[in-house]
Amino acid sequence: MEEILRFEGINFSYEEDRVALKNISVSLYKAQKVAVLGNNGAGKSTFFLCCNGVVKPQKGRMFLRDKEIGATRKESVYLRQTVGIVFQDPDSQIIAGTVEAEISFGPMNLKLPEAVVRSQVEDAIEKMRLESMRTRAPHYLSGGEKKRVSIADVLAMNPQLLLFDEPGASLDPENTLLLERNLEMLSEKGLGLVIATHDVDFAWRWADRVLVFHAGELVADADPEAVFSDEELLRRCGLVQPTLFQVGKLYNINPLPRAISDLKGR
Repeated sequence: MEEILRFEGINFSYEEDRVALKNISVSLYKAQKVAVLGNNGAGKSTFFLCCNGVVKPQKGRMFLRDKEIGATRKESVYLRQTVGIVFQDPDSQIIAGTVEAEISFGPMNLKLPEAVVRSQVEDAIEKMRLESMRTRAPHYLSGGEKKRVSIADVLAMNPQLLLFDEPGASLDPENTLLLERNLEMLSEKGLGLVIATHDVDFAWRWADRVLVFHAGELVADADPEAVFSDEELLRRCGLVQPTLFQVGKLYNINPLPRAISDLKGR
């Protein structure tokens, strides 16, 4: 599996008495689906900001494609181009007057050749099915449409790793389903996807791997079944077992159902 990003013993504190990340060592890979769990204040958001270079670890080492990343502007630009982040609130990310201008902003800011910008923007628009919205003002779109624009924003940078902070927050069931289809499409195209979520049912049905943060520490890094089988870990971190996991255990279903469709014929 191709490694994109690696942390070795990173630490970060906002204040002397407020440690956000403690000695985090972890690797993130291309074409892997990772769910990040933990209560508010556990360290998930700070971890994402370190991944994208918005904040710099105060201790430890960070590697991008096996090359150590320092504090130079060139390295920071390369990191943000390779590792994209989609924030929970699309309005905090959208700044331009039209959808096409919004999606073009990132690659243009990198001063890429015009032909490259056009190609990457068109690819992002096509992937997120925004062709009919090019000239519309993004701030007047629906919540689900804004989410697609914010994802296209990041896709236009041609990243290898995509981070999502609570992507399903405030979406209705129809747009949630569309979002999950888009995530599956991006995964099939080889992007590494890392999603911070409070939705354990989503993590169970979607993820290949689960990271659990608690009080600034990475306390679990395993496959979903191993994480959700650890009842002591779940109690300590304020998490619960997914509904289908509980159903599978109750009725001794093997393998455990990851989706409702897995229950057919059982």
